[in-house]
Amino acid sequence: MISNQILQNTIEGITSISRTELCVTDTEGRTVVSTYVKTPDFSESVKEFAASPADSQESNGNHYFKIADGPRTEYVLVVSGSADNAYLVGKMAAFQLKELLVAYRERFDKDNFIKNLLLDNLLLVDIYGRARKLHLSINARRVVLIAETPAAREFAVKDMVKDCFGASGEKEIVTAVDENSVVIVKELQGDAEDQFAEEEEVKKSAAKIIEYLNKEDIKDVRIACGAPVDEIKDVSRSYKEAKVALDVGGIFSPDRQVISYRELGIGRLIYQLPMPLCQMFIDEIFGDRDPEEFDEETVTTINKFFENSLNVSETSRQLFIHRNTLVYRLDKLQKNTGLDLRIFDDAITFKIAMMVVKYMKFMQAKDF
Repeated sequence: MISNQILQNTIEGITSISRTELCVTDTEGRTVVSTYVKTPDFSESVKEFAASPADSQESNGNHYFKIADGPRTEYVLVVSGSADNAYLVGKMAAFQLKELLVAYRERFDKDNFIKNLLLDNLLLVDIYGRARKLHLSINARRVVLIAETPAAREFAVKDMVKDCFGASGEKEIVTAVDENSVVIVKELQGDAEDQFAEEEEVKKSAAKIIEYLNKEDIKDVRIACGAPVDEIKDVSRSYKEAKVALDVGGIFSPDRQVISYRELGIGRLIYQLPMPLCQMFIDEIFGDRDPEEFDEETVTTINKFFENSLNVSETSRQLFIHRNTLVYRLDKLQKNTGLDLRIFDDAITFKIAMMVVKYMKFMQAKDF
C-alpha cells in the first residue's frame, strides 16, 4: 500500500495545478486523504460504486474512479468540479495514483527484492533498507537452493514449490529468475557451528521438494545447494555457488538429484580451468588418441576399477572375469596412454584427465 503522506502530497500537487478538489477513500468509503477543507461524506456512494463493474462514473456532480492494482481495487478517487474539467483531472489523477501503486508495490515487493538481491542489482544500503521494510531479518543464516526441471514451466513449478512448504513456509522465499529453474532462499534453523546438521536440514528440504514435484508428475528434478551465509547481503554468493553446483553436478554427477557446493571436490577446480589449458593437458596425456574412442568394455573396466579403489581382485570379481583378464586390459590401457592405473599417481592423473574431457564436452555443447 502507498503511504498516506505520498498520497496526500500527490493529490495536493494535482489540486494546486487544476484547482479541483480530490478525495481518496478505501473501498468502504472511509477517507484516506483529501484536499477538501471539510470532506463530504462519500461513504455510501463509494461503496455502491466499488461494488459495481464500472471503472468510473458520475453521480451527484462528483466523478468516481477506481484505483486498482491488478484485479483488486485498492482505492476510490472522488473528484468535484465542473463536469468536463473534473473528469479530465480525475482521469489524469487516477492514472498517476495507479502508477504510484505499481511502483510502490514493486519497490517493496518481496519477490522483486529477492530477485534483485540474487542478481546483485542492489546497493548495500538498499539491501538493508528494503530488507527492514519487508521485515526480513538481516543477520539470519540462509542458504540458496536451485530446483531445475526439464520442462520450462517455471511459474507452475514456482507455485508448486510454495505449496510444498505450505503454512510452514514462512522461512522459505520462492522465486524464479529464469525459465529453467526455481530459486528457494531458505532460512536455516539449526546451529551454524554444526555443519553436518546444517547439511542435513538443507538436504531434507531438497528431498521434500523433489518428492512433492514427483507427486505432481514433474520428474527428473535436480536441486543444487549453495553454501550457507550469515547475512542477507551475501545471499547472492550462495546463489552463485548453487548455480556452479548445478553445472558441475550435471557434468560429473548427472545421476545425483541433490548436489551441494560443499561436495563438488575436484570438479569445482576443473570447472574453473580455461579451455586452452584443458586442451594442453589432454594432448599431453592422450597425444593424438581421442579419449572418446575407448570401447565400452574398457570404459566399464576403468569405472569399476576406480569404484573399488584400485583393487584388482574385487574389480575382477564384480566384472565376473579372471584376474589375469583384468590385468591384460590394464596393460593394454597402459600401452595406449602410458598410464598404469595400478599406480596411484597414474590413476589420479587418468581420473582427472577423464573429468577434464567431460568438462570440455560440456563447455563445447554450451557454446553451441
